[in-house]
Amino acid sequence: MTLRTAEEGKEYIIQRINTDDEELDAFLFSLGCYSGEPITVVSHLKGGCVVSIKDGRYNIDYDLADAIEI
Repeated sequence: MTLRTAEEGKEYIIQRINTDDEELDAFLFSLGCYSGEPITVVSHLKGGCVVSIKDGRYNIDYDLADAIEI
């Protein structure tokens, strides 16, 4: 299951990040988005979703949401 299909308000544990871009992997890691970390989908928007990771909220597009497996 990916973040795109996740239920709003429910906490999930990140299982894997599926991307071939090392720079994007490093960016996500700097946000605290890596395997084993909890993540919550706050809301789904037209082109993406708002997620809560650690103490921050981020707006990510659906392409990136599809790359984050929970």
